[in-house]
Amino acid sequence: MTVSRIVPEIAPVRVAEPTGRKRRDGPLLERPEVRDVLAWLRLLVDPQDAAAVVRALGRPPIELRQVHLARVIQLARRRRLDLVSGLSTATESPQLPPEARERIQRFLAVHESACAGLDVLSPEAFIASLIDLLGQRAYPLLAPEDAAERRAGVERLHELALEFARSQPGASARELARHLVMVASVSGHEAQPGERAAPEWDELAHGELQATLQLMRQEVSASVARIGERLGELRLDTDLDISHGVVRYLELLKVAAMLQRPSEQSMADALGDINARLLAAATPLQREIFETSPLDDALRSAFGAADVQAPGDEADARRYARARAHAIAPREGPSLGTFLPRKGVGLALSASDIETYLSCPLKYKFARVLRIPIEQTLHQRFGIAVHQVLERFHAGGDQTMAWMLELFDDGWRRSGLGNSARERRLREKARAALTRYHARLSDGSSRPVWFERSFSFRLGPHHVRGRVDRVDRLAGEAEERYELIDYKTSRPKTAAQLKDDVQLSLYALAARAAWQLESSRQAYYYVLDDRKVPVPVGGGEPDKIADTVLEVGEGILAQEFEPTPSRARCSICDYRIACPAAET
Repeated sequence: MTVSRIVPEIAPVRVAEPTGRKRRDGPLLERPEVRDVLAWLRLLVDPQDAAAVVRALGRPPIELRQVHLARVIQLARRRRLDLVSGLSTATESPQLPPEARERIQRFLAVHESACAGLDVLSPEAFIASLIDLLGQRAYPLLAPEDAAERRAGVERLHELALEFARSQPGASARELARHLVMVASVSGHEAQPGERAAPEWDELAHGELQATLQLMRQEVSASVARIGERLGELRLDTDLDISHGVVRYLELLKVAAMLQRPSEQSMADALGDINARLLAAATPLQREIFETSPLDDALRSAFGAADVQAPGDEADARRYARARAHAIAPREGPSLGTFLPRKGVGLALSASDIETYLSCPLKYKFARVLRIPIEQTLHQRFGIAVHQVLERFHAGGDQTMAWMLELFDDGWRRSGLGNSARERRLREKARAALTRYHARLSDGSSRPVWFERSFSFRLGPHHVRGRVDRVDRLAGEAEERYELIDYKTSRPKTAAQLKDDVQLSLYALAARAAWQLESSRQAYYYVLDDRKVPVPVGGGEPDKIADTVLEVGEGILAQEFEPTPSRARCSICDYRIACPAAET
C-alpha cells in the first residue's frame, strides 16, 4: 500500500507486509501489537487524543481496569484537563484504589521516558526504545507461533522507521511519529474492496465460534495476568480468584473443542460430552462456577439448541451479540453500573443514544458510559453553527433575510470556524442554503408553530428526552395535522433509506406522550440541499419503536457492549484506535 504525501516535506513510506511465512491476520497497521505502539505515538504527538490514551491505559503494560478508567475520565472532565494531565491528578484521588494508582504511575513513567526520547533520539532508535518500554518483544502467555508473529509485527514497524530515516535524513522522531499516525489514519479510511458473496450458514457458524475463541483467548490472557499479579497480595479470596481463572481456561478449551467436533455431531450432544469431560477435572468450587456460566446459553442462542440453524432477524442477532458479550466478560471485574446514565430505576435516553447503541454497543460505551472526549470535526462544528442560526432566527428578531445572514456571520465566528479554502466553500454553501430556507418559509403549504421544542416522557423504566427542531401545522386540513421536522446538514437520504428510522419515529411517540399531539407526518429537512424527505410510517410504528427503546435499555443495563463491526461504520469511527474489533 503506497500512501501519498501527507506531512509537508516528508516523503511517503511504503507500508509493506512482512516477508517470510504468510501472515494469518491481515494488514500490518491493523495488528494489535502495532496499534498499541501507534496509540502511544498518537498521544505523544497530541495529548488531547483521548481515544489513544484510553487504548494505552487498557493495554499492556498498563492494563487499567475499565471501572478505574471511567473514574479517571470523570475526574479529568470535572477539572477540564486533558486525559494525560488528569492522570497525574488522579494518583492523589481517594476514589481510586492503590492498584489503580500504581498502574497510572506506571503509565506516567512510560510517558515521561517516551517524551524524553521524542526530541533527542533518531527515528529508528526512538521506535526501538518505545517498543521496549511497552514490552512488545515478550509475550509469555501466548503460544510460540502467536508470540513470534507479534514480534514480527513490531520488528516490521521498526523497519518502517529505518526506511523513514533513510528517506528523510535529519528528520526527528517527532516527525516520524506524526507521519506514522497520519499513515495509519489514511489506511483506516481507505475504501475497502467489495463484499464477497454471502457465505453459507455453516461457514458463518464456524466464523462466530472462531471469533468467540479469539475474544476469549484475549480475555483469558488478561485475566491470568491480573490474577497472577494478585497472588502476592494478602487477600482472603485468593482461592476464588484462582478458580475463576481455571474455569475461564476450561471454557476456552470448550470453545476450541466445539470448533473441532465431528461434522455429524449436533451442538447439544457436543456440549454435553465436552462439559462432562471438563467437569471431571474440576474442583467443587470450579464446578460451581463452571455450571453457572452463561457461555452455553450464548452458544445455544447462536446456533440452536440441537443443530446449527440459520439466524433469525436483526433482533435475534442483537440478542446473540449480548449473550456472547455476557458469556466472555471477565467474571472478577467490578461493574460499570455507577457510570451508566441513570435516571431513577431506568436510564436517561435520547434518540442519539438509541441509534448509537443499535449501530454499535461498544461505541455507546465509549461515548456515553466512559465518556471519552472526542474533538469535533470541521463538519460537526459547521452543522452545529447552522442549527444555532436557525434556532436564534426563529427565537426572535425582524425575521428578514439580512437578520438571518447577520446571525450566521456571528455564529461562524463564535464556532471557531476560520477562513481556509475548505471553510470558505462551506460558508458560501451555507449562505446560499439559508437564503433558500428563508424563501421556503413563505410557500404556504404549512405554518411553523414551534421551534426547538423539548420533550420528556417515561417509557417503561426509562426517561426519554430530546428536542424537535421544528413543528409545522399543515395548511388546508379540516382537522389539526402536524409535521415534525429535523434539520440535517449531511447528504440527503431517500425515503427508502429512512424506512427503519429511529429518530423521528421516536419524536412522533414523544409528541403523543409528552405533548398529547398526534403528528401525522415526520420529515428530515436537508438544509444544504433544500430538500425535505418524509419518513415512511407503518401502522405498528409506535409499538415497534417502544419495543426498540426497551430492548436497548435492557442491553445497556446488562452492560452488554460487544462491538458490531462493519466496514462503513468502523472506517469513520472516532474510537477506532481503542476498539478491539478494528484489529486483525
